[in-house]
Amino acid sequence: MSEQQIVDAVKSVERPEKRMNAWGQALLALSLVGGLAALLLSGTFQQKSGDPEPAACDASGGARPSKPVSGMQLCTALNRTDLPTLLGTPTEYAMNASGKETVSKWADGAKTVTPEAEIQLATYSVKLSTSDDDIPVAEMAGFLGRSVQNRAIGGHPAVLYSDRTIALKFNFGGGKVDTGPGGIARSLLVAKDSKDGGGYYEITIWRQDDVVPNDFALLRVAEAVLPTVPGWTAG
Repeated sequence: MSEQQIVDAVKSVERPEKRMNAWGQALLALSLVGGLAALLLSGTFQQKSGDPEPAACDASGGARPSKPVSGMQLCTALNRTDLPTLLGTPTEYAMNASGKETVSKWADGAKTVTPEAEIQLATYSVKLSTSDDDIPVAEMAGFLGRSVQNRAIGGHPAVLYSDRTIALKFNFGGGKVDTGPGGIARSLLVAKDSKDGGGYYEITIWRQDDVVPNDFALLRVAEAVLPTVPGWTAG
């Protein structure tokens, strides 16, 4: 396979840059096409007896802002030993795990802090975040397109919807990087309380290839992880 044929690159939902261990960097470096892709996956990313231990949560972004739940707490909840099994890939393991707070500044001087965590495996990546917005999930569903599906997680109203990842295309000869639409990501918005009084948790999963993520995997992760997040209330 020539360099000109190696054109497809890793798919990744747009998110702030974070520190990674070597395995996370390898996973995000390139997702190549054809036989070489299979070679990389079988020779590098498939779990073997000599592989490193699953990644521990890595704190990035400095001191934690004042917030009921931190990114590290979300990472601890998400980085479970049974996460690969919940995703349907039991032989895999966490290659990169991180938690942080993203701060958004508005024109009026107000700041919004969004705690988030992300776990990367060979097949799937999973992101968990939380928002204190006062907009109910039922109202937000109207902005998420016609494919929105109503769900319930632990007695909390929820909506399931699709988004698209961003694909990076590397031109090795010209030294350029182009962006374009990538694969499908599936996301679940879950109300913070059973009455949907405002605020939500969001769990998103996407694959490192073009295959649409498994909705049952997303629901299994949500049902197992969210009740362990500090501040979760039973429905």
